[in-house]
Parts: sequence; C-alpha cells; structure tokens
Amino acid sequence: MIMTAPTADTTTAVILAAGLGTRMKSSLPKCLHAIAGRPMLAHLLAASGQVFDKMVVVTGPEMEAVARAAAPHPTVVQQDRLGTAHAALQAVPYFGEGDVAILYADNPLITPETLARLKAARAGNGLALLAMRPPAPGKYGRVITDDKGDVIRIVEWADANDAERAVGLCNAGVFCASGPDLARWLAAVRSDNAKGEYYLTDVVALAVAEGRRVVAVEADHTELRGVNSRSELAEAEATVQARLRLAAMDAGVTLTAPDTVFFAFDTVIEADVIVGPHVVFGPGVTIKTGTEILAFSHLEGCVVGEGSRIGPYARLRPGTVVGQHAHVGNFVELKATTLGDGAKANHLAYIGDASVGGGSNIGAGTITCNYDGNLKHRTTIGEGSFVGSNSTLVAPLTLGPGSFIAAGSTITKDVEADALAFGRAKQAERRGGGALIRSTWTKKKTGG
Repeated sequence: MIMTAPTADTTTAVILAAGLGTRMKSSLPKCLHAIAGRPMLAHLLAASGQVFDKMVVVTGPEMEAVARAAAPHPTVVQQDRLGTAHAALQAVPYFGEGDVAILYADNPLITPETLARLKAARAGNGLALLAMRPPAPGKYGRVITDDKGDVIRIVEWADANDAERAVGLCNAGVFCASGPDLARWLAAVRSDNAKGEYYLTDVVALAVAEGRRVVAVEADHTELRGVNSRSELAEAEATVQARLRLAAMDAGVTLTAPDTVFFAFDTVIEADVIVGPHVVFGPGVTIKTGTEILAFSHLEGCVVGEGSRIGPYARLRPGTVVGQHAHVGNFVELKATTLGDGAKANHLAYIGDASVGGGSNIGAGTITCNYDGNLKHRTTIGEGSFVGSNSTLVAPLTLGPGSFIAAGSTITKDVEADALAFGRAKQAERRGGGALIRSTWTKKKTGG
C-alpha cells in the first residue's frame, strides 16, 4: 500500500489487532467477532474516525481477513508477537507530528466522546491514558499515581506487589501522545519483565523520566473493558444493545419489552414506531414513522414504509422494500421483494424475488417459485391484483394489474390485466366414495 506523508497536525489512531484470541476457541480472529452485527474492529474504527484524521491497523501474520475488514485503512504486520509496544512500533512510519493514540481492537465499546476527552487531555501534557475502576479489577494493570493525581507508572499484574494490586484504578490500554514522543518512547521500551515482552505500558515511566506530565482520563469500566472470551463477548453485546435500545426510545420509538428487542449497529427507526416483544433487527434496516412491528418478527436488509404493519412472526429478508400502509402478517416471508403501498400478505406466504403492486392482496399459502435449481427468476404482480389462497406462482411470471388468481391455482403463464386465471385440476366426485374408504379402513383394522 502507498503511504501518504501525514501533515504536521494530522492525528492518527493506531489499532492493535494482531491478537489470536485463543480464549475465544475460534478460527476467526478475535477482532472479527461481531457485536450488534458488526465486527469489533469495525466498531472501534467507526468511533476513532469521528475523532482522529486517519487510522492504521496492526495485524499479525496470515491475518488477511483482518486486513480486508480494516480496508480502506492501511495495515502493517507484526511478524513476531513480542508484545504490545513492539506491535505499536510497527506503525511508527505512519506517525506524523500530530497526536497518535494507541488502541486495542478487542476494546470495541469506546465511544467517540471518550476518545475526544482523551485527545483533549493530551493537549499540554506529555501523555494521556484511559483508566477505569472495575468492580473486580482482576489481572488488569494498575495505574499508580502520585499525591497530585498524576500518573507515575503502570504496573502489570504479573509484576505488581500486594500493595500495587490493591490499587483500584486500572489501565484500559489506550494511550495518546505526540507522534515524535511516542515513537521515541516505543523504541526505548525494554523486555525485562516477567513475560519477557515489550509492554506498551512502559511508555508511562519513560515519559515521567523525561519530566513529562502523564494524566489519566477515567471512563466507565463497561465502556473500556476488553473482550477476550465468549462470555465477555456476550457481556459486550448486552452493553451495546442497552445503548441502542435507549437511543431508540429517546428518539421516540416505543419498545413494549425493551430487553427482548435486538438491534443492529445501523438500525434506523423513525419516531412513532411501535416495536413488540422479541423482535430482531439484522443489519441494514430502516423503519419509517407510524409503523408497528409485532412480536417475534425478524428483519434484515429491508425498508418498511410509513404506517405499515409487520408481524407477528414475520420475516423480511435482504432486498425487501415494503411500501406505505402495507401489511405483512404472521408467518409471511419476503425476500428481495417490493410490496407496494397498501398491499397485503397477511398470513402463511413466501414471496421471493417479486414485485407486488400497490393495493394487491396475497392470499394465505401463496408462494412464488423463484428458483429453478440453477437461477432465480422474478414474479411481477400488477397493482390491485388478487391472488387466492394456496396459489403457486411459477417464475418468471407476470400478472397484469387487476388480475384475479383463483384459490389453489398453479400459474405458469403470464396473466393479462383484469383477467381471471384458474390453474387447478377439475374437481371430480364419486358418490359414496367416502363411505367406501371408511369401510375399507375398518376391515383392515379389524382383520375382517
């Protein structure tokens, strides 16, 4: 990748993403595990992009998937995993004269507001870092301060004595300093510690040794905690979902059972929407005002128009657009389908790769046969059409506006506008046939 020279005031966020995440017990790199439908790395890139001018991601060997997820931001590879300071050192060619922050890809919950506070605290000081006071400090590194509250060093838990381990202020792993200072300190870090690694935290002592002031910016531990296991991933998901639910309600959305609703990172819901219990929003959903989403519905990659009614137990799959005041009822699935204004598919239907005109009615049990085993084909249903219950529409197919499809039909040919189409076998009746069948069953059961 071609590296452009930063300007004097360019600020940079370096995100360390070389960790394998062995506690995840996964072949997927740790930073690519998703929260609210988006990889952890992408969460941090999005937050950093609101505060810093550019981002650089440090990966490990054979982590091409991480590099793809980081694009279009540049990546550098830490060939040997020799510690966090060594990882940050790989990104020094991207440092400018402006401030540089070092972050970890497995700290995905840091908000732009907290990063902005960190950046502001760095101004006029040698180094600023993020710190927290978790209720169970565990094996976090401890932030040691002097009588004035300035940071004098950070000690890793493995190297700390009992008094240091008793300190409640913990290191969150995020540092910010000027590019030249940080590059110099990183190059000076040594590996004479319990693990024989180059600790990023040692830059604090190096800054203090130069007479530079180091300040700690405290934030809530739920925002700064790392994600290193599946259980911590679940905790992070719960934190993000709580944020998203609160933001939705603050924006005028009614959640009748908030703790049961799950959002994606990019869910857009306008005011005066009502969302029932146990609704799941996958990525790429927009819901317009006045719509009601009933219980146990699942929506992904779709747009729902104003005043519509979805569910209960409805599924809207990617590529679906529901018009204004339309109805999608229980056990109805739409995929890559446009449902026009005022159209209804109220129960037990699958409509895939279709365009349904406004005001049309899709009867119960209707399906579009859109896949022939090789290719997908589209069905077009004109405005004001009526498709009777249990109809099978074999694509490619066009039903003209105002057409009427009789219940139980299998339709394989295009239907003209305002036409009535039947596509079912002729009904036949055999007098007494029902009684004969019952008599035969009785004889078989009794052996007669």
